[in-house]
Amino acid sequence: MNELKVKKLQPHAKLPQRATPTSAGADLCACLTEPLLLPAKGRVTVPTGVAVEIAPGWAGFVFGRSGLGIRHGIVPANAVGVIDADYRGEIMVGLVNQGDQDYTIQPGERIAQLVLLPVALAEIVEVESLSDTARGANGFGSTGKQ
Repeated sequence: MNELKVKKLQPHAKLPQRATPTSAGADLCACLTEPLLLPAKGRVTVPTGVAVEIAPGWAGFVFGRSGLGIRHGIVPANAVGVIDADYRGEIMVGLVNQGDQDYTIQPGERIAQLVLLPVALAEIVEVESLSDTARGANGFGSTGKQ
């Protein structure tokens, strides 16, 4: 996929943009007309003012920005957002403030990043059994602590 089609839904929206030519993610910005308070331990949904057209076989993943997360505890509310190739609505970013201090999101502020990744669109097949492996069904911690 060499191109991501982006439609501005609001005139003051900012297109997603990479901070450097080789950045994996393109920054998503808050499309606000005034600052938005995100209270300590609170959640908000922030509009970006843009919609995208993602090619089939790909998906968009909305990740947090490390600076916001480490410095202020502001992270995506659902850990990672998934944008399916057939979604054409506005990208909205749910944020949660894990910190003890209120945070004010400014209009145009970079709030998350969009990463495009290929996805396997495997056919879902119900079976009676799965193949055996050395690990089997052993779950959390079963491979030992390193």
